[in-house]
Amino acid sequence: MSAELQPWQWPDEHWRKIVNHVRAGRTLRPASWPGGARCAIALSFDSDHETNELRDGGESIGKLSQGQYGNRQGVPRILDLLEKHDVRASFYVPAVTALLYPDEQRRVAAEGHEVALHGWIHERNSVLPEDAERDLMHRAADTLEKAAGRRPVGIRTPSWDFSPNTLKITKEMGLEYDSSLMADVDCYELLLGGEPTGVVELPVEWIRDDAVYFNMNRFAGLRPYTPPADVFDIFRRELQAAHAEGGIFQLTMHPHISGYRSRLWILDELIRQAKSLGNVWFATHAEIARYARDNAA
Repeated sequence: MSAELQPWQWPDEHWRKIVNHVRAGRTLRPASWPGGARCAIALSFDSDHETNELRDGGESIGKLSQGQYGNRQGVPRILDLLEKHDVRASFYVPAVTALLYPDEQRRVAAEGHEVALHGWIHERNSVLPEDAERDLMHRAADTLEKAAGRRPVGIRTPSWDFSPNTLKITKEMGLEYDSSLMADVDCYELLLGGEPTGVVELPVEWIRDDAVYFNMNRFAGLRPYTPPADVFDIFRRELQAAHAEGGIFQLTMHPHISGYRSRLWILDELIRQAKSLGNVWFATHAEIARYARDNAA
């Protein structure tokens, strides 16, 4: 097809091929969660640290120091809070983060949390050639296995996007689940070219991600700061709705963003609220994806 054609000129078969390449398949929603729980709580932390600056070739010492905060203060504060509440979570770790801070990954794993794939250097995987993407995913898995003592079973792509090859490589590697896409609030099976892959999707959403509310770019003049109390209200409403529906409350936070004293209370209070609702199951993303796959109604 001519590259000069505009999308509104595409023949139907072309745009259908694009839409149907990776698609949500059957919903994987259990009738109930383990122990009769009404709601599954999937807390996750993307330990990007310095890789947000490094991935684009940046050398800003200021931005690198902000990333280092994630290791020095953010992750320890989060782990202490999770221990206080006796809940497990998932940490998505770029391989470069694991190479910089192997002790951090050992502690995360030793305390019962999941360490999962999040790229090599937080690269934009959606624009990588297939061979490069495959190589980085395999090397990242090897790096996390060495650092955390167990091989990752799940992936969250660095920018919550897929290349045309991401799902194929994910399936080839035998990974059980992905947590990067947004077609539902419940788990679902991913289809590749219309065919079931066996890979479970545990969906994310930007409204349940701290970065969109707190990030800023001082050179671009972007100041999308939202008061922590307002962010908490959004997350709380998502939690309450998930509990009412008997579904999953999935949350993404970043240690270098929410690991501050004026923001960490959001996580603390969300956990308290979840427990006060009753009949909730705190689990890793891997545990939830497996249970949903094996017990779909």
